[in-house]
Amino acid sequence: MKIQKAAVIGAGVMGAAIAAQLANAGIPVTLLDIVLPDNPDRNFLAKQGVQRALKARPAAFMDPARAVLIQVGNLEDDLKKLKDADWIIEAIIEKLDAKRDLWAKVEAVAKKTAIISSNSSGIPMHLQIEGRSEDFQRRFVGAHFFNPPRYLHLLEVIPTPKTDPAIVKTFSEFAETTLGKGIVVANDVPGFVANRIGVYGIVRAMDHMVKAGLTPAQVDQLTGPALGRASSATFRTADLSGLDIIYHVSNDLGKATPDDEDFTLTPAFRTLVEEKKWLGDKTGSGFYKKTKDEKGKTKILNLNLDTFEYEDQGKGKVAAVEAVKGQPLAARVKALYGAEGKEGDFLRGVMNDGFWYAAKMAGNVSNRLQDIDNALKWGFGWEQGPFETMDTLGVQTVIANLEAEGRTLPPLLAAMKASGRDAFYQGGEIVTPGGQPTAYEAPYFILTDLKKDATKIVKKRAGASVIDLGDGVLLAEWHAKMNALGEDQLRTVQDAHKLVQDMGYAGLVIGNQGDNFSAGANLPLILSQAQADEWDELDDMIKQFQQVTTSLRFSPHPTVAAPFGLTLGGGAEFTLHADHVVASAELYMGLVEVGVGLIPGGGGTKEMLLRFTDMQQPSQRLGATLLPAVQRAFELIGTAKVSTSALEARNLGFLRDTDTVAMNKNHILEDAKRQVLALAPGYVQPTPRQDIPVMGDAAIGAIRSALHGMHQGGYITDYDLVVSEQLAKVLSGGTGNNRTAKVSEQHLLDLEREAFLTLLGKKGTQQRIEHMLKTGKPLRN
Repeated sequence: MKIQKAAVIGAGVMGAAIAAQLANAGIPVTLLDIVLPDNPDRNFLAKQGVQRALKARPAAFMDPARAVLIQVGNLEDDLKKLKDADWIIEAIIEKLDAKRDLWAKVEAVAKKTAIISSNSSGIPMHLQIEGRSEDFQRRFVGAHFFNPPRYLHLLEVIPTPKTDPAIVKTFSEFAETTLGKGIVVANDVPGFVANRIGVYGIVRAMDHMVKAGLTPAQVDQLTGPALGRASSATFRTADLSGLDIIYHVSNDLGKATPDDEDFTLTPAFRTLVEEKKWLGDKTGSGFYKKTKDEKGKTKILNLNLDTFEYEDQGKGKVAAVEAVKGQPLAARVKALYGAEGKEGDFLRGVMNDGFWYAAKMAGNVSNRLQDIDNALKWGFGWEQGPFETMDTLGVQTVIANLEAEGRTLPPLLAAMKASGRDAFYQGGEIVTPGGQPTAYEAPYFILTDLKKDATKIVKKRAGASVIDLGDGVLLAEWHAKMNALGEDQLRTVQDAHKLVQDMGYAGLVIGNQGDNFSAGANLPLILSQAQADEWDELDDMIKQFQQVTTSLRFSPHPTVAAPFGLTLGGGAEFTLHADHVVASAELYMGLVEVGVGLIPGGGGTKEMLLRFTDMQQPSQRLGATLLPAVQRAFELIGTAKVSTSALEARNLGFLRDTDTVAMNKNHILEDAKRQVLALAPGYVQPTPRQDIPVMGDAAIGAIRSALHGMHQGGYITDYDLVVSEQLAKVLSGGTGNNRTAKVSEQHLLDLEREAFLTLLGKKGTQQRIEHMLKTGKPLRN
């Protein structure tokens, strides 16, 4: 069965966001809610849900135009519309009777092949479907999204004992591939996987904080990126989630598991929720509070849990965190686990609680350890799950520490102690909840796993490598900080091209599995060379950069780029020149060089002019009729526009209609490899174009006129004007040309390089680069 249409019942924050994610994936969806008795608009709540999703920040829609895929209605007039849905999911009030009543109505109208789901985070799935037919129960499976559904990768799939395994498989494949989710199969127990273990960790962290005499801000430094966890850490996460949500979930879990776990909240936390009604971001006050100083700048105040007053505690540094800065994750985790003083005592207490509880829940919340690890990684933003972290520390070391604290080992850890095994993941195996090794298969293609076979690393440099992906496809992988583009990255792409030709490979993929595809050029290097007056070296470097980016288009074999996350500046220029692009849906792509006083110098300016010119009718590609294409390229580059998704990147022109958008970032390298293999048979090497129409001085004049008005109005600065003049010269094809001139791609590349170097030699540009490197923000000089 294929899921082609869906229905969401309940248009609150979660239901509307799920509907938006379905629309993002191109799935038509019906969104229904109740009728408000005193409102003449019977579809008011569903319409309100769509509008809320359109206004949400961060944005729920990847492209607001996708909202047209959502058809609104109500449960009284439009229940019959459910008959067309292949998947129906509810996100209504968390009351068992309400859900049972709804399922009775749904069963009466839904088609017999429809998959039925609940998004409940707390009501057991098997209780919801009591009294329903066996056929309905067979097609019912829990689908617990994490909020916001667009951005949090985790989807817990919760079958009941009555669910058909084929339904679980079909739905999981749809959710992973079409919706882009990371699937964890959870058992139908209180809290499922992520909330059961994650909320336990938050509750225990609060308790250990009080015992150690630390502040929420100190705890967030200790339990954030330093430990390989999300930047929101513990208390910022609580504020984002809503303290009332943590309150209710912990109370519910405490009631559901009275003899096993301690979900008791600290008195201070109860005071915040019960008395102060400070619930985090939703009320403006929680463990932190945003305010503005006398200059209007946003300031974060910290809650003093002794006085319940908000204070400016400054940016105090935590010694244990400072000591591990710049170290790899494994080294940081080991050092923090062994830290001395109250910070170390806190961390060991929190980490040991987490290790003990995760081991105890193995076989209870899920039947696979990797599901527990993935739930914490995908739902809470951890780099490593609890079992992976224990592997980093050494499982026997963790066991010894737990026993030293007087803890009774859960059966899993007792089995590990008896076996002497020091890792849960080892040699292509993973331990079962019963402690027995079994074959392990990663949930998706993982590049680091492939590279464990040294023969797959064809060539390696410090910042980049050439990897054999198999089936005749090579990968040029960048692995520097932020994947900034320098000599290693450029030479590795050249190496890869040569290897494809010399060794008879089918083609090349440009991609990686880092945090971002590429944040652009190596600015510190460029600035240092400019300040040292190394202009010949810089000229050669820009020439080489242009040669490498354009080689993706003009090589004798197909090249496919697989961008994701930040794809800025030079990273965008590489993407623009590939034969095909397989982009992650979460793609933040832009030519942002003007922010540092430069213009794109690696073919990006040329490429955008070509794209927008080619979009015009042939009769428009001459003289003044070219102006809209020139203006569009100028505006895109001159405003440093960055896409907020791959769908917007396509609208902006960074992606072509023929390029591929993958909802699941984890699939893009495999998809890119398939695209290379599809392009390779009969591939014909393209040649650079020689007859590109340009407007010459006429375009420069038109742009100058517009710039003058913007400058007079205070919309652009003096130095913006300088940078814009250089950009206009390139997009016009250079000065001295008339409006019927035609130029070559190389001519435009030469103009790019000249403009880039001209700007780089100016004080204003060097000031912008220095300011960006120092503050991370653009300078308006």
